[in-house]
Amino acid sequence: MKRNRGICSIRVVLFVILAGCFACKTGWCDELDRFSALEGTLDIAGGTAHIPVMKDAAEKIMAKNPKIRITIAGGGSGVGVQKVGEGLVHIGNTGRPLTAAEIEKYGLKSFAFAIDGVAVAVNPKNSVNALTSDQVKDIFAGKITNWKDVGGADAPIHLFTRDEASGTREVFWEKLLKKGPIISAANVVPSNGAMKVALSQDTLAIGYLGIGHVDSTVKAIKLDGADPSQENASSGAYKVTRKLYMNTKGEPSPLSKAFIDYILGSAGQEIVKKHGYIPSQ
Repeated sequence: MKRNRGICSIRVVLFVILAGCFACKTGWCDELDRFSALEGTLDIAGGTAHIPVMKDAAEKIMAKNPKIRITIAGGGSGVGVQKVGEGLVHIGNTGRPLTAAEIEKYGLKSFAFAIDGVAVAVNPKNSVNALTSDQVKDIFAGKITNWKDVGGADAPIHLFTRDEASGTREVFWEKLLKKGPIISAANVVPSNGAMKVALSQDTLAIGYLGIGHVDSTVKAIKLDGADPSQENASSGAYKVTRKLYMNTKGEPSPLSKAFIDYILGSAGQEIVKKHGYIPSQ
């Protein structure tokens, strides 16, 4: 009987081990377990479109392991490149691909983790629901200055744009404005969040922001007949899209790599979807 009990015990142990291996291979393991043996500080800065995803992931990681501290800051894509390149942060986020000059200067490596669209947006009280690309170009160039010229009220257009360090601005400028002018009189805001606040408070405003930041406080309008939804951005029906990247100086440190792998894994990509972006995986 003792011998049989021993055999049974071995079988139980083997079953538990095999079940555990199967669970990990099929994605049942807690992906936060990768942080169990790590500790230290991870500093992240750059593109503001990334912040909701980064904060959500950071909170889950720090709750799992209090020995890890993760800081998240904005500043725009240019700031993300500069800070990670100069060793001031461990991960620098950009809402655009790195340039060849940036890669050569700093020795950066990129990890795309999401796809986002850039929406033209107005105040919810604005009656204008759709514009063409040409109309948007003329508005930002200062050729159209009154809402009545695009089917709205007889009132001046209040223009809002992003600073030149912004990846959102660069994608909007290249893909929609085709590198056309943005008048110097445009109001400049420092982040997607600030853009949302500006548009929500000014009934005559127009600007642009990542689709992942659109909520009930602003109205994203149709562009060339296409709704600025992530579904249309994914299918190609909506053209003003970009990838979001995490960037490191050379190979990532163990903690940085664990964070990047978590974001690129199934749990991280669910966080990406939760905040209105399209998973890259």
